[in-house]
Amino acid sequence: MWWDTILWLAAIVLFVAVEASTTALVSVWFAVGAAAAMVVSFFSVSLGLQLLVFAIVSAVALGVMVPSLAKHRKEHQPPVTNGSPLTIGKQGVVLTAIEPGLPGRVRVDGLDWQAKAGVTLAPDTRIVVNAVDGAILIVSPVTEKTTV
Repeated sequence: MWWDTILWLAAIVLFVAVEASTTALVSVWFAVGAAAAMVVSFFSVSLGLQLLVFAIVSAVALGVMVPSLAKHRKEHQPPVTNGSPLTIGKQGVVLTAIEPGLPGRVRVDGLDWQAKAGVTLAPDTRIVVNAVDGAILIVSPVTEKTTV
């Protein structure tokens, strides 16, 4: 019958529209399954068979693509091009006093950052960035060891 072909065509359009409106792969699997069910509808009048084909093809498409997409995403992490991780190892100067456990402000590479340190650091003290915690730099005073 022609009405089931129209049903599957409408399903394909719906799933593609949902996919186009999102930034994640959420319904493309169902669009593939609906396309397979529509092809079966040309040859079979059994809606049960069409639904079975839809479910199986959707599940296989999902099962095949998700692991490969996850692997691809893991292998292609974008490089860090800005932000606090790039400041590790760089030197700067204390702008506002830093007390142990309390944040202060430092300037590194011309940018002001919140910073914490394990010791008291007065303004104008030269510091080196040891680590980052979110957008807070973990710093220590520059010593002869850090300048070498």
